[in-house]
Parts: sequence; structure tokens; C-alpha cells
Amino acid sequence: MLSDLKRIIDQISRDKGIDRELLVEALEEAVISAARKSFGSRRDLEARYNDELGEVELFQFRTVVDKVKDEQTEISLEEAKMFDPEVQLHDDIGTKMENVSDLGRIAAQSAKQVIIQKMKDAERDVVYDLYKDRKGEVINGIVQRFERGNIIVNLGRTDAILPVNEQMPRRSYRQGDRIRAYLLDVRQTSKEPQLVLSRTCNEFLEKLFSLEVPEIAESIVKIMGVTREPGSRAKIAVTSTETDVDPVGACVGMKGSRVQNVVQELQGEKIDIVPWSPDPARFVSNALAPAQISLVVVDEENKTLLVVAPDDQLSLAIGRQGQNVRLASQLLSWKIDVKSEAKYAKLMEEGYQSLLELEEVGEKLADVLYDGGFASVQELAAASLEELTSLGEIDEELAAKIIEAAKTRAAEAPKNDGQEEKQAAESEDEVS
Repeated sequence: MLSDLKRIIDQISRDKGIDRELLVEALEEAVISAARKSFGSRRDLEARYNDELGEVELFQFRTVVDKVKDEQTEISLEEAKMFDPEVQLHDDIGTKMENVSDLGRIAAQSAKQVIIQKMKDAERDVVYDLYKDRKGEVINGIVQRFERGNIIVNLGRTDAILPVNEQMPRRSYRQGDRIRAYLLDVRQTSKEPQLVLSRTCNEFLEKLFSLEVPEIAESIVKIMGVTREPGSRAKIAVTSTETDVDPVGACVGMKGSRVQNVVQELQGEKIDIVPWSPDPARFVSNALAPAQISLVVVDEENKTLLVVAPDDQLSLAIGRQGQNVRLASQLLSWKIDVKSEAKYAKLMEEGYQSLLELEEVGEKLADVLYDGGFASVQELAAASLEELTSLGEIDEELAAKIIEAAKTRAAEAPKNDGQEEKQAAESEDEVS
């Protein structure tokens, strides 16, 4: 097993890119481990690789004594003088043991396992050093195999893992397919692949645009935000540091060539390129395109936006299953509430607002009541149980609660009005 070591060490060092000294050190440790199993664990052993001979020499160190009680740690003065005539009692003397090749089968197997483990550790360190500074790059590889839904990708020097949660939905691969992904993480671990890839993270889309658009690479066009629903739709906000460069046009490219290259890489994912603006009202209008926006009400303190769209543009602004407004909200990091012009007009009416002030009535129920002919809390207070239950979405118990709350609120209204009039009169007296 240990014959022709020089050639084997040189070949492994060359093929695996592992430092030759590390392999020699691993080999020496392996031989000591094997020797202890074969000759006894209490021996003080030292292994030295002889490069000229291409073999490992094994030495044991023992204390010189008059009478040997433990042959693993002691040697008689008579035997010691055979190795060194000038040796004295209580000296430590090192002697060369039998050739390592004479180690037993179990010892040789142990040596082999230690060498393999050391090689793996050294190779892991090489991979980590090679890729630790490449984190955040787009990497090309070949699909090697599949493990519990994860894809193992061959990168040449090593393998990487594309976890199932980092894969594009509705996209299948076969062994041997070429694949492109974002290097998400580089781990210093021995139990699992060290390199973790992703095709679903926002950074992958951002990096693809950086590779396709020279103006981004040159920092003329800046990406201000990215959000995705992988495989379906994405929004990317861009701005330009030079007034004569159109950031959207630069990303789209001649006849859409640049953005189409990105779309093709992402298997048809729809990409909206949005002009960024420091003004949240303008930014949200851009982000909700192609829908037209009539009005934006900004609440800076709560970071919320009330967006009003024409009635025929409402569904376009919201998007299928709320996707358009959801992505826009993620892009801005603001909460967005989209209303139609008709709904907003209704919200502005004092009577409709009085309905919303009732604890039992939310916006949906206020719409039912308003559309059913109850345009204010006063009209609701005069309603009967039958009138409310006939609207279809209100049972008798809820109807009773709503009517009672409306009566209470309607009874309070004149008092409030009277108080306000009294306060106004007092203010006029003070002025005069």
C-alpha cells in the first residue's frame, strides 16, 4: 500500500491542487495512527517521510532502564547500547521500527482512511480559498446528479448544490444540461457541498442585468431595487447618473435585445423595468405601470400610499391575484392601497365615513350598506332588521348590533354639533 509513495504524492498534489507538504504530513500521521493500532497505543512514535527513498520511516522513543517493565515505553541499557554505545540510564533513545510496509492489514486500512480524510480536508480548504472571493458571481456548470430534489452541479474543480427552494418553478433539468446560477454562499464544511447556488434570489436578476448592460457595469445606470416572484414576474428600478442616458432604454437595449437575453435565461419571467424616483408618488406611479394612476395620497409617517386609479384601470393596477401591486409594494418598501376613482369618491363622502366609524362595520360591509341605500349613520339608525338582512350578507344578530351602534352614534351627533357651535360662538365673543 505504501510503495512508490513519491509518485503517488506527486500525482495527487498535481491532480487535486493540494499542497505537497499537507499530503506528506497526512501520510506521516496516518502511519503513526496505524502503528499505534498494530504495536500499542502508549508508544511514543514519530514518522518521517524519506523523499529520496520514497518511504515512511517509523521511529519509537523509549526510556533507558535497568529492568524493563513496559516494553512499549522502556528499553534495557544493554539493548540501548546496541544502538548508541554512549547511552546512559534514564536517557530517551529513538530507534527505527520495522518497515511500515510490514504493518498488518488492519493497520494499513487505518492508514488509508486517515490519508483519505486528510485529502478531503485539504481539498475542502482549497475549494474554500478558491471560491470565497467569488461569492456573488454568476457561475456556469453542468447538471451532475439529483439528490432529494436538490441539483448537484459540476463546476469543474468541485461540485455545488442548487437546493430545491432556490430552483425556478416549473423548470426541469436532465443530467448533462448546462446551468447558470448565482453563487449564494461558500461554506467551510465537510458534511455537505460547500458551494450553494440560487436561481431565484433577487441578486441573480440584478447580476444578469449587470452582465448584459455595459452602462450598469460602468455605474452610469444604477439598480435601485429588485423584487421577483421567480418564474412569473419581476420589477427592477433603475436610474441614471448622466442626464443624457435613459436608464430604461439602456436596460431594454436595441429592439429589446438586452432584456430579452435576461428573460430567456429566466425561462420567460416577465420583467418590468421601472424608472426610479425619490418622490414616492411618482415612483409608485412608475412601478404600477402599465396601469394609469389618477391620484396618490402619501402618508410619510406610516409609509403608506393610497393610490387612486380610473375604474377601468383598477384590475390592471392590482394585477392578477394582486401580483402587480404586491411587487410594487416590495420594490418601494411601502404599503400600497389601490382604490378605484368611484371608491375614492365614496370614501370622501361624509355619510360613508360615518358608516366606517361604527366598530361593527368594515370597508367591505360599508360598501354593502352604502350600495343598499344606507348612505349615512342616521339612515342606518332608522333601518329595520328586515331591511338589513335583506342585503344578503348580514344576519339578524349582526343587523341588531349595527342598528344599535348607529342609534348611539346618531344620538351623539347633535350633542357634538351643539358643542362645536357653542365653542365657535365663544371664539367669536373673544375676538370681538
